Amino acid sequence: MSEQAIKVLLVDDHTVVRAGFRMLLASQSFIGDIVDVDRGELATQEYNRFQPDVVVMDLSMPGIGGLETIRRLCKNNPDAVILVYSIHDEAIYVERALQAGAKGYVSKNSAAEVLAEAVAVVASGKRYIERDLLPKVDDVREAGPEYIKEAVTALSPREFDVFCLLAKGKTAHEISADMCLSYKTVSNYSTHIKSKLKASTAADLANVAMVLGLI
Repeated sequence: MSEQAIKVLLVDDHTVVRAGFRMLLASQSFIGDIVDVDRGELATQEYNRFQPDVVVMDLSMPGIGGLETIRRLCKNNPDAVILVYSIHDEAIYVERALQAGAKGYVSKNSAAEVLAEAVAVVASGKRYIERDLLPKVDDVREAGPEYIKEAVTALSPREFDVFCLLAKGKTAHEISADMCLSYKTVSNYSTHIKSKLKASTAADLANVAMVLGLI
């Protein structure tokens, strides 16, 4: 193995998906050791032990979730290089990931070779946003009333995750199960979110999400 081989930490809660990522990346000559974990809490622990060159991470995971994991990794390790590989290709997700500290963003709908290319690029110190997502990153800054953009930006990573689920019609009990949070915690998040977005109902949240292109 070359001394320049890139060490990768994979973070995704689906076992089959992680296995596929490993096979894809391991087939590349420039990729070295690969370690995988199924949630953000473990990623923060494994990062310190493994010291990867690149973290390839999903956003939708139980527990603290992808955005909060990015924030924590970057706070504790300012040089962390994180590449998001997510099913979400909406502009607001790309924006939030970059704001949290990610160095790149690739959609899971992209061709397999795009992920390998992205890993190599971010490992070299450059930013990589999948080409088809670039216009959307620009568009989000123009879409919708300014107060909506500012209010959503003010949401914490966890609040943003809960907001997206509430806007899509999930109940607090369903979100509690999906995110491995207590019902009380989800209810508190919901209250704070509605206050920040000046929303009274789930329908109001859905309207905000529609303006941002989330639903």
